[in-house]
Amino acid sequence: MIKPAALSFVLLPALVAIAAAQTPPANPPPLRPGLGDLMTAFVQPRHTKLGLGGQARNWEYAAYEQHELEEAFERVERAWPRYRTYSITELLGVTKEPMANLAAAIKAKDGTKFDAAYAALTQACNACHHGTGRAMVVIQFPAATAPYPNQDFSAPKP
Repeated sequence: MIKPAALSFVLLPALVAIAAAQTPPANPPPLRPGLGDLMTAFVQPRHTKLGLGGQARNWEYAAYEQHELEEAFERVERAWPRYRTYSITELLGVTKEPMANLAAAIKAKDGTKFDAAYAALTQACNACHHGTGRAMVVIQFPAATAPYPNQDFSAPKP
């Protein structure tokens, strides 16, 4: 029969090792999500919500999401100035004209111009994916069924 004192002598080193393995380092390295993580977490939802707001002709909300999408692109650019041999600034340059056209369409509350500018932005995103060897990532105009079931994209009633 093993005595409790002997058992604790045997188990104590194992418990100390387990506790040490679970202790986080004093200065953990900063988290740096990958470019794909940032695109999926920040850019893609903003693109989707911008499209849904524009489809609903909720111009105030579309303006908000258009601005948020611009900021998401800026954050990606700061976090990943280069992707492989590509400059992110140069890659994102293809979005400048469509984003400016979106802003103008939203300001004018022009649904036809919004749809055209949003299609051009989406095409620019896909051209970038294709040019960087990620052609399998295909972005499209959001489907009629919203992926955000807890959000109403229609304009508020006065």
